[in-house]
Amino acid sequence: MSRNGGPEHILFLTGELAEPRLRRVLDGLQPLDFQTTVVNLGIKVAALATTEIVLRRLKSTHGADLVLLPGRFRGDLARLSAHFQVPFERGPEEVEDLPQHFRRQAAPLDLSRYRTRIFAEIVDAPRLDTPAILARAAAFRADGADVIDLGALPDDPFPHLEDAVAALRDAGHTVSVDSLEPDFLLRGARAGASYLLSLTEDTLWVARETDAVPVLIPTTPSDLPSLHRAVDTLTAEGRRCIADPVLEPIHHGFTDSLLRYHAIRARYPDLEILMGIGNVTELTDADTPGMNALLMGIISELRIDHVLAVQVSPHCRRAIREFDAARRQFLAAHEAGALPRNFGEALLCLRDRKPFVSTPDDVAALAAQVRDPNYRIEVTEQGVHLYNRDGHHVGTDPFDLYPRIDARGDAGHAFYLGVELARAQIAWQLGKRYSQDNALRWGVAVDPPAEDASGFHAAGPTKPPKPGSAPP
Repeated sequence: MSRNGGPEHILFLTGELAEPRLRRVLDGLQPLDFQTTVVNLGIKVAALATTEIVLRRLKSTHGADLVLLPGRFRGDLARLSAHFQVPFERGPEEVEDLPQHFRRQAAPLDLSRYRTRIFAEIVDAPRLDTPAILARAAAFRADGADVIDLGALPDDPFPHLEDAVAALRDAGHTVSVDSLEPDFLLRGARAGASYLLSLTEDTLWVARETDAVPVLIPTTPSDLPSLHRAVDTLTAEGRRCIADPVLEPIHHGFTDSLLRYHAIRARYPDLEILMGIGNVTELTDADTPGMNALLMGIISELRIDHVLAVQVSPHCRRAIREFDAARRQFLAAHEAGALPRNFGEALLCLRDRKPFVSTPDDVAALAAQVRDPNYRIEVTEQGVHLYNRDGHHVGTDPFDLYPRIDARGDAGHAFYLGVELARAQIAWQLGKRYSQDNALRWGVAVDPPAEDASGFHAAGPTKPPKPGSAPP
């Protein structure tokens, strides 16, 4: 074992095209606390090697105690490990990501924990029947919600409130009821709700008639002393309570409301605090991952215990999932005493930190080695590169490259190239990582495609149709 407890000697398996880049990256990492050996398997792209190719072409593991394959290798690692009596693992998908890969190996990233709890509000609960409420709650919990909040609208009757609370509890949910109407709150608490949002100093009597935990707000958002009095009254009575100074929308008191959160934390170092983030995420025409990240930074510094999240506006449809990612990443960063960088990529949805792994010169060097008619597509800061044995072309619009394509009458292959060039153009325009034959990654904004790390795509110029779909 090396000094950091890792392997003493790593064997890197690579192909002809990637070998120069791999050696350059490894040289740039020196000095390392382990020995490195690079073996070219004698094929163009090692990621496309099969288990049988590795078994046939790898004659020795050169005394290594770990063999590292490209991240896109789809062979059987267990079989290789058993055959060579050395652990085989996949490395990062791109050679240029090896530095971060080794840092992660030395200090594995743990995103299993979080501190801030998410209250997810079903804002139109009175208008939904109980099965629909249960379905919405299940989806919210899958996204990361800890508490299901039933929003009670002032002008909408909610005759099935008790049934909804009971059904949610039976399904294993923790429930809160959100209303300024004392009757709604009392009904929810008597049915089993654990939290009541939102009480003022004028409605503290509701808290005294139930065991549910009250969330307290100012009488008016700017009246912070009224919140102080409400908190002081209940804490003097030995009651648990949560304070919500109310986050206001931008241009309607946003900055002042942030100062109120700071003031509450300074006055009550150990008090539980809740922040409702919907007034910012829902009422701002901007992508929500960045907003949630910034709000999570405030929440982390002020040690805010709970957030109330909503998903009403279509552009906020993943707000709960985004905040779940943010709270995990920021806790890991906080505990490491570090900036919230390199603690996960879930919130890097539109752009990647290192979008272009190859330079134009790198691609030109690779293109010069190609001796077959198969098209390769790569993206650099220069644009989209399309190359095969017949030429190397660069453009920023797929239509610019269209005259350079010879699909040889294969409609399926032409369609495939169109799809890949469109992906490549999007990646170049936004600054995202592109890898041919792989869908673009959009962080937590889009579910990643299901992949079998031990299997290859079906043979053919395009993937087979989904079950039940019409044939092409």
